[in-house]
Amino acid sequence: MNDDLLNQKCEPCEGGVPPMTKDEIKHYLPKLKEQWELIEDKKISHTFKLKTFRDAIAFVNKIADLAEKEGHHPNIHLLYNKVKIVLSTHAIDGLSRNDFILAAKIEKLL
Repeated sequence: MNDDLLNQKCEPCEGGVPPMTKDEIKHYLPKLKEQWELIEDKKISHTFKLKTFRDAIAFVNKIADLAEKEGHHPNIHLLYNKVKIVLSTHAIDGLSRNDFILAAKIEKLL
């Protein structure tokens, strides 16, 4: 279902484009495997639960490598064995396709 997102690459966003509309967000959310929370129509968030603290740290490191490769960076919160990811495109103060591409690729890391 999220194969089309996995095959895409994040594109640099310097602003000047509108954030996704509610309809666009509703189109992309079901493409993700996990249940991501929509926050104020501007962000998506999901908390991944891992087995141990070390597993959580390893997952964070994989996300960091992926984010660097994609050129799109999430907010990452580490809570012992839980990793909360919050995605939005800061340059447009809302969501872009990049957020959903990165979310799909983060899901695949597990």
